[in-house]
Order: sequence, then C-alpha cells, then structure tokens
Amino acid sequence: MNNRKRQVLLAARRLFAEKGFTATSVQDILEESQISKGTFYNYFTSKNECLMAMLEYAHDEATIKRRELLIGQDIKDKNILSEQIVIRMHVNREHNLLPIYESVFSSGDADLRSFITKHHFMEISWLSGRLLDVYGEKAQAYAADCAVILMGMIQHLVHFWNTSSTDKIDIHRLAQFTTRRIDAIMSDMIATNDTLIGPELLNFSQSPSHTKIDVKDILTTQLADLLKQLKDESKSNGFQYTQFLLDEIRSAQPRIFILETVTQSFHEIYSDTQFEPEVREIVTHLWNYIDILKNDGAR
Repeated sequence: MNNRKRQVLLAARRLFAEKGFTATSVQDILEESQISKGTFYNYFTSKNECLMAMLEYAHDEATIKRRELLIGQDIKDKNILSEQIVIRMHVNREHNLLPIYESVFSSGDADLRSFITKHHFMEISWLSGRLLDVYGEKAQAYAADCAVILMGMIQHLVHFWNTSSTDKIDIHRLAQFTTRRIDAIMSDMIATNDTLIGPELLNFSQSPSHTKIDVKDILTTQLADLLKQLKDESKSNGFQYTQFLLDEIRSAQPRIFILETVTQSFHEIYSDTQFEPEVREIVTHLWNYIDILKNDGAR
C-alpha cells in the first residue's frame, strides 16, 4: 500500500466515524483526501471496498503487534494473553472503529456485514487458539465456548460502562478482569464436561489459508522489490534486515526464532518512514509464513 492510498483510507475513516458510513459519499472522501475520482477508483472499486481495506489494515496492525508481544514469552502466561486482548481494543479505539462497525450494521449492507462477521470469527478463532496455548490440550473442547464468552463479557461490560459513566473504561483492567473470570469458567467446563458451541462450528467458519509455497513466493517477490528500492542504502540496517529475511526465506530450513526476532526489528526500523505501508504488508505475510512453519513442525 502506497502512502497516497493510506492517506485516502485515513480520510475515509474520519468521515465514516463522524458522519456514518451510509451518510458518507465517495465525493466526500474525494474532497477530504483531495484526490480525483479517477485516483479513488484506481485504488478501490467502491466505497465498500475502501471500508474493507480500512478494516483489513486495522486487523493487520493488531495481528502484528500481538505477535511481536509474544516473542520470547511463555505462551501460557495469562498476563501476555490479557495484553494481547488489550491491543485489539486499543487499535479499535485508536482507529475509531466502533462507531464505524455500528454504522455498517445499521446500514443493512449484506456484503459488509458478511465481511465484518468473517473478521469476528477470525477474532474468536485467534482467541480460541490462545486459550488452548494457556490451558493446554485439556481445553480443546471448551476453548471456542470460552472465547465467545470472553468476547461477550468484554463487549457488554464496555457497553454498560459507556452508558453509565463519562470516563473511558480502563481497557487493561477490563482485559485482566475478564481473563480472570475465564479461569473459573474454563475450570468448571472441564470438570463438568459442559459445552454448547464446541470446536466444530469454529472449524466450519474458517477460510482456507495460503500454502507455504504461496506465501514464500509472495514474500520473495516483495522483499526483492524492496531491496531494489533500497539499492542506494545498501549499508543501512534496513537494507541488511531485508536481505537477511530474503536469504532466510529462500533457505532450505528457515529458522523460526530468528525470523521472529528479525521481523520485529525489520518492522520497527521502517516505522514512520515512506516504506512503512509496504513493510507492514510484508510483515503480515512474514507472520503468516512463520505460522505455517510452526504448524509444519508440529505435525
């Protein structure tokens, strides 16, 4: 994603939050971002696609931050899980997404509602997987139920707080409180073998993922393209990180821990630079590739 396209997304986000999605026209976005209609349609086929790109951008940001938080940490640490939950809430708050979600659902647009529902399932799937990390295989049958319960608690506690207080809710305290409550719920469900949803519905909702070969090809192309742009900075840390990642991905046995560590440094060094949008896309693919490598190793 180039910087101009990112600026269009930022302009659209402001308008969707202020005026509502339905009340915002493409012309409003053109005027806010100071671009021509041709430029807009070069980036997006419709206002709907613009919104989808905005939500994907926020999702990728939260995913990257969550993965970086977990590097070198114990996956069973409940405090880390709590902080990962906070990241998503922080991104929603920072991007002002909650009024946008409400506007989309009130619009009745079937395609957008389906898109947001898919992302909701992805969040439940992620949380279910993390609960398995924390509680182990004994929680296999109960993780999906607990993920839905945890998200429901957060949603309704936030709603109650916002309607009864003028202060912003402390999202760190909220995440810690709800994860403590899941402790008791998970223990009781395991002890009584009591489920409602189970893992089957969650598995059914999952979309097919890219294969290792697909992601490797994408990454090889993206990293090679970035190196070409950095040819005049061959002695910089950014160039060296990029070359290292490309070499590691091309190797017969990429080292997962090394990839995790360098991916974080690679992301940080390009923060607030002209290459940040492009690097963010690469980092998202890198984490997908790392996940695939881990899954292959677990088989």
